[in-house]
Amino acid sequence: MLLLVFIGLYLPVQPYPVDGFNITHIRRLLRLQLIEEGRLAGTKLLPGQTRSRASIQLNLTGSRGDSLAQLPPPDPELQKAVGRLFPNMHESYALTLLDITPGRPVRYAGWQEKRGFQPGSVGKLAVAIGLFTEMQRLYPDSFQERMDLLCTTQVRAGSWALPNEHTVPFYDPETQRFAKRTLQENDVFSLFEWLDHMLSVSSNGAASVVWREAILMRAFGVNYPVSEARADSFFRETPRDSLSRLTVAVVNEPLRALGITEDEWR
Repeated sequence: MLLLVFIGLYLPVQPYPVDGFNITHIRRLLRLQLIEEGRLAGTKLLPGQTRSRASIQLNLTGSRGDSLAQLPPPDPELQKAVGRLFPNMHESYALTLLDITPGRPVRYAGWQEKRGFQPGSVGKLAVAIGLFTEMQRLYPDSFQERMDLLCTTQVRAGSWALPNEHTVPFYDPETQRFAKRTLQENDVFSLFEWLDHMLSVSSNGAASVVWREAILMRAFGVNYPVSEARADSFFRETPRDSLSRLTVAVVNEPLRALGITEDEWR
């Protein structure tokens, strides 16, 4: 099993697993599920895209993962193989590769792996971590309550989602109508669907909405979710310097807790 991280290269993908509608209520997943079952017309996914949630395995738990607190030195054989991939590629390419095949020693190789880049969508991962952290604050002892919050909280886009150039999927289970378009102020999705739009199609507008909701969770605590009018009043009436500190803290504090320093994040 190989883990590959390409920096500076964006490849559009169809996210999976696609069998999660029953636990997430993400309507996009229902459409894909119906297509795979032959109950709805549409292009079927490639075999590798149809793996279920049961296929997800954490391969670096326990002592094997702990051993990677420091990466091993480059493996000579693997490093040579990586080098053969790049002789004619642009110098801006960079790669980090970790071979975690079960039953074999962990192997590492890289190509310009210490070169710095500014991949914009990495910030969306910080927003996601911020949201998950705030939900843990609200429901420290119940994963199910966090899931319920994601599934049942309906959120209107508002001006936070604009402007946005990425299209997102719209699927109506009752009419079976499907379309893709950019977000508009009156679009309403569950919090889970906003999170999905942010991560699956890298929607900047969705990221802004998710960040907004994480801020509101921190501000209102157990009283979240709040009405749109109350949320608007909070953002309008909170002193700008206080709001700025809160906004930054929501995404930065979880990173500090993970050991990611300010300089590393910058």
